[in-house]
Amino acid sequence: MRLTITTMLAFIVLMGGCSGKEVLIAKPAMVPAGVDLSGQWLLRETGGTTQPVARETLVYAFFETGKSVKVTQTEDGLFVSFDRSVVEEYRFGENRTVSVGEISADRVSGWEGESYLIETLDKNGAKLIDSYRIDAQGTQLTRTIAITSKNSRQLSLQQVFDRV
Repeated sequence: MRLTITTMLAFIVLMGGCSGKEVLIAKPAMVPAGVDLSGQWLLRETGGTTQPVARETLVYAFFETGKSVKVTQTEDGLFVSFDRSVVEEYRFGENRTVSVGEISADRVSGWEGESYLIETLDKNGAKLIDSYRIDAQGTQLTRTIAITSKNSRQLSLQQVFDRV
């Protein structure tokens, strides 16, 4: 079988794409009409058990949670405060490198429909996916969190917050 240069280059590109590092895709910055996630929110008690978290992944350093959440939405982004201590800032449509101490990761965030979606990817390919969505009445905020590593889900969690 005789391979042409074009065939060999196509094969190299294909193989390189299979083994390459995941790249995060930028999210839209445009806020959907009428969507404002701002408010004081209190985690609904579920009485269930907490699923173990993949603390061995570097991306875990970017995972925050709390029983109370304050969300402030501005024209350009969100400020999310967990239990009045940790404040996370997200800029609509961001695509940047974030760090906690010596740990850094790529981050994109923006709007997907009426949900605000944040994706954080560490250098080992573990990804934190975090989304916020408010119900039509504006009384309930749902947060969905997932941590994936090497195509397996390490954490899957949904939190429901009621407006205070």
